[in-house]
Amino acid sequence: MSSMTETSTLVTPAAARPGRSRMPGERRFSALNVLAFIALLLLAIGWLLPFLWAVATAFKTDTDAASSTPSWIGESGISTEAFASILSQGNVYIWAWNSLWTSAVITVITLAISALAAYAFSRLEFPGKSFLYGAVIASIVVPPQVLIIPLFYEMLTFNLVDTPWGLILPQVVAPAMVFILKKFFDAVPIELEDAARVDGAGRLRIFWSVVVPLSRPILGAVGIFVFITAWNNFLWPFLIINDTLLMTLPVGLQTVISAYGVQYAQVMAQAVLASLPLIIIFLIFQKQIVKGVATTGFGGQ
Repeated sequence: MSSMTETSTLVTPAAARPGRSRMPGERRFSALNVLAFIALLLLAIGWLLPFLWAVATAFKTDTDAASSTPSWIGESGISTEAFASILSQGNVYIWAWNSLWTSAVITVITLAISALAAYAFSRLEFPGKSFLYGAVIASIVVPPQVLIIPLFYEMLTFNLVDTPWGLILPQVVAPAMVFILKKFFDAVPIELEDAARVDGAGRLRIFWSVVVPLSRPILGAVGIFVFITAWNNFLWPFLIINDTLLMTLPVGLQTVISAYGVQYAQVMAQAVLASLPLIIIFLIFQKQIVKGVATTGFGGQ
């Protein structure tokens, strides 16, 4: 009898044994998980429906878009009239190029400034460090609109109004990115830098050869966030640039719409055209964005 009991114990499936811990890859569904999933699904639908409505309206004629009866497809069917009108009325390709290269330059300069400042706050000791870092943290909560007038007068003093550098320079300071990068640099093992220092590497060499390679995910995520912010920025480019050939895409498209009155199909076509590059960038770099957020200290560290 004892031998039969031992045999049955040996052949009993692991899943049937009480108190078994969950294997890797298994998911435990609970009421809380289901509620969280439903809430996230509703939020996703709430974000997606307005976007789909904007796309549907962009593919209508102006008459169908102004109709009092809402419908996903207008009576005239799917039309690209709004896109053709937008693309033919202004220097859209020049504006798109201006947005692309200015956003790229802003991203590169912001990454360089933010990374160096964050590394200094993380690793160096210097007079006034606590005060300066406190000022960086405090400046995060300052609305950018408060600085518009002082920045404009500063650019006016340096004769940078209506120039590309007048557009770029005020956007390269990003206190929030300094804070995020410092949190990441704090988690980089100091032993790696000590080993490089023993080999004779200087501070800049350690930063470039040790810290930067380890920080590629967070640098990529920060770079994408900065690029998207610069691309979407409307207020500062609208104030600082008057030359039609120097306008960015959001500002240039808005001048086209305002010049020809409010035409809803064209407004939505403008929004789709302005957001399409950002959607493509997000789809390409979504893994880097998620990985970067997960390593900032807010995603589980």
